[in-house]
Amino acid sequence: MLELTIDALASISTAIATIALVTLLYRTVKQFEATVEVNRVQTEFRFRPWIGHIGTIKKMENSITGNIQFEITIKNFGELPASNVTANFVLSKNMLQREELKSQKHNSFELGPMLPNMEKHYWFFIPQDVWKKGEEEKEKIFIGLLFNYPFSGKEMGYGIISEYNSSTHNFIHKDMWIDDSKL
Repeated sequence: MLELTIDALASISTAIATIALVTLLYRTVKQFEATVEVNRVQTEFRFRPWIGHIGTIKKMENSITGNIQFEITIKNFGELPASNVTANFVLSKNMLQREELKSQKHNSFELGPMLPNMEKHYWFFIPQDVWKKGEEEKEKIFIGLLFNYPFSGKEMGYGIISEYNSSTHNFIHKDMWIDDSKL
């Protein structure tokens, strides 16, 4: 009878140890899944181009045309190059919406590739009569800038909608966003 009890205890101990081992293996597999997911997210969002502006929109003193010239500096904050950055500019008397800026490609200019940490300057122009009315506060001046670039077969982008404030002589950003289907 003692042998039967020892055999039963041994079987129960083996079963408990097996259950504990299976539980630990299950948790290990779940931990590996979480690690793989973190690495996937890091790869998708860290190792890619991130185009954005730095500084303010600056009025340039000497225009190369008869219009008023402005400059904005953009930078690739990402760890990978952007192969072909395109700048789109829209000028309006009314507040722009993101969808309008995306659909209107009135003034489009190819800036070319941007390496990581590279900066480029983009110029846009406002006609003198529109500028004069904005300075005199007869009309509002709204601008929209959208910088597009392809990555991984998708179109990425960074957009800004700004309004000119004649009292501060600066453009005030009303809306900024990143176009990325993953975000």
